[in-house]
Amino acid sequence: MENPDFLIVGSGLTGATIARTLHEHHYSVLVIERRHHLGGNVFDQSHASGIRFHTYGPHYFRTSSERIWAYVNRFAEFFRYEASLMSCVGERFEHWPVQREYIDRVVGNRSAPAFTGTPTNFEEASLAMMPSIVYQTFVAGYTEKQWGVPCTELSPDLAGRFDVRTDGDTRLKRSTYQGIPKDGYARFMARMLAGIPVLLNVDFLKMRNAFRPRYRTIFTGPIDEFFGFDMGRLAYRGQRRHHEFLPDVDRFQPVGQVNYPLKSQGDHVRVLEWKHMMEQPYGMRLRGTLLTWETPFSPDDPRDYEYPFPDAANQRLYTSYVERAATLGDVLFCGRLGEYRYYDMDQAIGRGLMLADSLRARASNHGPAVRIEQN
Repeated sequence: MENPDFLIVGSGLTGATIARTLHEHHYSVLVIERRHHLGGNVFDQSHASGIRFHTYGPHYFRTSSERIWAYVNRFAEFFRYEASLMSCVGERFEHWPVQREYIDRVVGNRSAPAFTGTPTNFEEASLAMMPSIVYQTFVAGYTEKQWGVPCTELSPDLAGRFDVRTDGDTRLKRSTYQGIPKDGYARFMARMLAGIPVLLNVDFLKMRNAFRPRYRTIFTGPIDEFFGFDMGRLAYRGQRRHHEFLPDVDRFQPVGQVNYPLKSQGDHVRVLEWKHMMEQPYGMRLRGTLLTWETPFSPDDPRDYEYPFPDAANQRLYTSYVERAATLGDVLFCGRLGEYRYYDMDQAIGRGLMLADSLRARASNHGPAVRIEQN
């Protein structure tokens, strides 16, 4: 089917949501994916021990939207999993996000944030929430290992992904609905795309002239790669993952994810223990335990892109690509790579549902070309 109504490049959450919606409204859809599996980074597999692990890092599904929760439950049954993270600091494991109890215990109950005013970078935005010693212990080293640059070079918006807890809530997020699919993410994504033609191991950019959709191409890959990087490369970070199976250890750490925020602890930023992220008590009954050590790096291969770089220079370059893309009348760029924006899973699905509705409306009305839509 080289001439569908819509061609969707990439089978991650945004692309799969758009594909599902258009398919259910009786449009012909073709999805092409250059990896050997569906789902983009939303993929998992089983170790020989029976322990399931997430191939591209931990995926904790959470949302407070009833619509999105109902939507994902069409394709999977979820077991309740509320991620509770810890950081290894000194000889202790402490909760992350930082708890007010920790600040009072270490600094004193009269402590105050170390920065006042309008933050201009990530460091200032973080210090506006906590004393300097807490920032240095939990945040500074972790962030500089994660991004490979000083914290002062990063956008203050990045600090919006965490807070200081004053109510004792140790969950990573407070979302109403939280969980992981009982049968895993690979099956979840396969069910989302069931009945929709999908071509795997196909690189659209190497054979784009072979596909001529009636209405639009929806491109969820890197926007700069689409244009051959001719205005420069957008920066990304990814994770190198080292897996280690300990056959004689039932439990290695107290929670599924432990952060290592200090540079003296090594280049890795976190260790994942997957048994914690399986439905219990089944997971803990399995013999041995599987760990994954994650170490950030700057990838050259777009297939390794995970985190858009949060600084002003890359936003300016992205804006230039957006202006270039606006001259195209038949391509919609979306998703984390197409929009150069970090989306949580529920945000990617919500974005996909919104874009699919817009595409349907324009197709039914034979309206003007779809442009990139900015939030």
